[in-house]
Amino acid sequence: ETRAKAGDKVVLVRIETSPDDIHGMHAAEGILTARGGMTSHAAVVARGMGKCCVVGATALLFDDDAASCSAGDITVNEGDWLTVDGTSGRILLGQVATVEPELGDDFHLLMSWADEIRTMRVRANADTPSDAAAAREFGAEGIGLCRTEHMFFEGDRIQAMREMILAQTADDRRRALDKLLPMQRADFEGIFRAMDGFPVTVRLVDPPLHEFLPRTAEEIDLFAEKAAISSALVTRIVEKHRESNPMLGHRGVRLGITYPEITEMQTRAIFEAAAAVAADGVKVRPEIMVPLVVDANELARQREVITRIASEVLGKVDIPYMVGTMIELPRAALLAGEIAQHAEFFSFGTNDLTQTTFGISRDDAATFLPRYVELGILDDDPFQVLDRDGVGQLVQMATWEGRSHRSDLKVGICGEHGGDPRSIEFFHETGLDYVSCSPFRVPIARLAAAQAALRNGASTRKVAEKRVHRAESRDAESTLVRASPSPA
Repeated sequence: ETRAKAGDKVVLVRIETSPDDIHGMHAAEGILTARGGMTSHAAVVARGMGKCCVVGATALLFDDDAASCSAGDITVNEGDWLTVDGTSGRILLGQVATVEPELGDDFHLLMSWADEIRTMRVRANADTPSDAAAAREFGAEGIGLCRTEHMFFEGDRIQAMREMILAQTADDRRRALDKLLPMQRADFEGIFRAMDGFPVTVRLVDPPLHEFLPRTAEEIDLFAEKAAISSALVTRIVEKHRESNPMLGHRGVRLGITYPEITEMQTRAIFEAAAAVAADGVKVRPEIMVPLVVDANELARQREVITRIASEVLGKVDIPYMVGTMIELPRAALLAGEIAQHAEFFSFGTNDLTQTTFGISRDDAATFLPRYVELGILDDDPFQVLDRDGVGQLVQMATWEGRSHRSDLKVGICGEHGGDPRSIEFFHETGLDYVSCSPFRVPIARLAAAQAALRNGASTRKVAEKRVHRAESRDAESTLVRASPSPA
């Protein structure tokens, strides 16, 4: 950050990134990590920013004390020039000349043809007003995933977030959350204005709490000083929150169940922002998404909190909104019919759904998945191209089961597969309403959706709907589970 502010062009080189690296990622021209794959943190966030990124460069070895990294007998020190090629994955020594790409009239003409043909909507994953504006420029028809956790790392927000996590009582948590409320509200106002007339799906806070906590002794001392408590106490509380497997731990809806005041604050920020921009004539369509649900009772409890806050904030103001969930765990897909009774929409989080179905960490898969593809054990990296045989069956079954219990259920996908052409064809065949991807992949998604419509014909969704209506008996339902991906 300091170097970038001084006018230098910086490449962020790390073993891996996490949400608290967001400031450095914003400041960097490009990002390079030794670990990770298609859906690792660095890859997903960089795509959203439109930044060049290479992940999974496993040959890199780091020497933090010397501020250097090496590959074989080549060592690169802090301050040396690197050129990162995000298309080929090459890392080049020195400063290589580059050209800024431009979108001309031919591009816009091609996109207009695609938009006339496709039947699926294309949304974008965007977390800030600037991301939302960029998504609209690329033709996005709404936001399919707004990750609220990225908002918590800006400026002084991380201090308030840490105060909330380390609070010992509900009242202390609410006091910390009261500091975050106006910040979140301002973010949502900007996003709603940028998406005037288009839907915005806001995911309630999802990551495990440890990602927000101070890690180093220096960070702990700084937080303790600002919070006026001892460093020893902060260290003990941080250790208390440490989890053996945090990605399967206290995160997602589980945070909202344990600390409903978090859901209250985020929901209040959403509806207060919606009311404020609606008063200025902006047409706002908020959709609140509860993440990591595995049981209908979880969603029912969170829905009660959301509707209560909506009633308090909106009063008689007529702002239509929806409450739904992200289907990202196998159990949620299996129980989609029950969950749909409390949801107006499903959004498949195929990054986590692939991870939990395969039992493969998406951050560590780069160490062995390429070998699997090379040997023909798998045709493709399942984090890049959706696995139709396994994950795809869960997507189909959850879609059909959900719509069999709620005929008007809106279904989309917000994982990174939403920008992959072969995956998009499968989603079209399954009858999804929309795909959502990083803003800079929106043009690819628009074109792929049109190609899928041409290949499969306009009757695809009608065929899929007929299958749902046939699922009236147990025998019919079991047949749906075994159905092939193509509805033809």
